[in-house]
Amino acid sequence: MGPIRRIKTKQRTRDLDQVHADLRSSKHLTQHKTAKPAEDLPGLGRFYCVECAKWFESENNLVHHRYGKNHKRRLRALRAEPYSQEEAEAAVGLRTDNGTRGKTAAVAEDELAAMKIEGEGSRGKGVKTLKV
Repeated sequence: MGPIRRIKTKQRTRDLDQVHADLRSSKHLTQHKTAKPAEDLPGLGRFYCVECAKWFESENNLVHHRYGKNHKRRLRALRAEPYSQEEAEAAVGLRTDNGTRGKTAAVAEDELAAMKIEGEGSRGKGVKTLKV
């Protein structure tokens, strides 16, 4: 048996919908930045990449980060508009009008009555029926 693999716990960054909210409103971004004291942040909280939601020690690190693959990948992911709650519910099948799933009760009763009449007509009682 091989070694036991354990999942490394990475520090979670902000999700894409949260970053979209940061980009849309400066109030949302300032609220996130002020949530942690500046003394605890790298570079005393001066160098922040909004798109990746990461803090950096120096401006040089931030500039080099912006040329990197991870930053570009994050920008590509942010180009797509995030899904709304309505779109998510529609994907699951909630709150959508998929049309009728079959025959309604009234149509089924009409067809049943037509079958009864048709059956009586075949016995020779002289009742004419329309076939649907």
